Amino acid sequence: MSYRRTRAILVKELHHIVRDSRSLAMALAVPVMMLVLFGFALSLDVDRIPTLVYDQDGSSASRELIRQFQGSHYFQILGSVDHYEGIERGIDRNQILMGLVVPRDYSRNIAEGRTAPVQILLDGSDSNTAGIALGYVDNVVRNYSLALRADMQNRKGAGAALPPVDARLRVWYNSSLESKNYVVPGLMAVILMIIAALLTSLTIAREREMGTMEQVLSTPLRPAEMVLGKMLAYFLVGLTDAAVTVIVGLLIFQVPFRGSYLMLGLSTCLFLFGALFWGIFVSAVSPTQLQAYQIGILTSFLPAFLLSGFVYAIETMPAIIQVITHVVPARYFVTILKGVFLKGVGISVLWPDMCFLALYATIVFLLAVRKLNQKMA
Repeated sequence: MSYRRTRAILVKELHHIVRDSRSLAMALAVPVMMLVLFGFALSLDVDRIPTLVYDQDGSSASRELIRQFQGSHYFQILGSVDHYEGIERGIDRNQILMGLVVPRDYSRNIAEGRTAPVQILLDGSDSNTAGIALGYVDNVVRNYSLALRADMQNRKGAGAALPPVDARLRVWYNSSLESKNYVVPGLMAVILMIIAALLTSLTIAREREMGTMEQVLSTPLRPAEMVLGKMLAYFLVGLTDAAVTVIVGLLIFQVPFRGSYLMLGLSTCLFLFGALFWGIFVSAVSPTQLQAYQIGILTSFLPAFLLSGFVYAIETMPAIIQVITHVVPARYFVTILKGVFLKGVGISVLWPDMCFLALYATIVFLLAVRKLNQKMA
């Protein structure tokens, strides 16, 4: 393999990138736009749950219970109704997510020390959100119940009753439980996979359609030199996109960074190698630019978004899908990004993921070279 010929392809591709100013501007602007849009729009936080109250008791005890919900930032009391139809209508029209119903004998049960049931009506069309909301309700009601029990014990002169278990939770790595802290690093993998695959998926198909491939075939250029030269040209654009996404994540979204920039840079380079080589392979097997673009989208965006653990936990997927995720490079890069950004771990923990990215880049490079060799033979 000749360094001179590889460099010539690199310079040729750089000239093409610079001349196509609109494509270059899109390649640099799209990551920022995607990061901002997804970062702000894709929020998994469940708070300020719109709620209507149906207080059948109308007592000071029921109003105190309602104040417990008003004091929690997880709930937003929109108002009260005097019949079940109001709650049902609010849920049907997507105006509320939850209805709180206090029965008529609530205050009497509290005064007599009996169990005082409270009814919660939830919109279960989104099971995940409804489950989280139910957990918030359980927490508010349990804490209020313990406070009532302690107050009743004090009135009887028995002293405050201590709970049998004193649970003290400690959340590591994302103590504020903000979804942006793990969405934004994972989004970086999705963006780079899409941009890298699309940048290179049109290169060879474009030359074939423009008729310049015959001129390239007439030169002593080898397939490996063509693949490396084209990849290195777009690798510089990919590194720029990676730097921009990191800066936006740190400055705009205030995502914590606890790891090593060297580890981040090394893993990003390995991931870009694999993604760019894959784009070249797609371009080599596609007869037209349109087909190359379609295959590039299907093989980059969908796996990176759905099967990488970026949004949906891999552990909750069906067993066969979990097996398929092992061949998705974005899965390993997402793991590395979350480990570097949030946990601050290094190569001693993340070396298996780094090895897979290196192996993936090598395999895809060999496939692209082999396919180009068949085309040039």
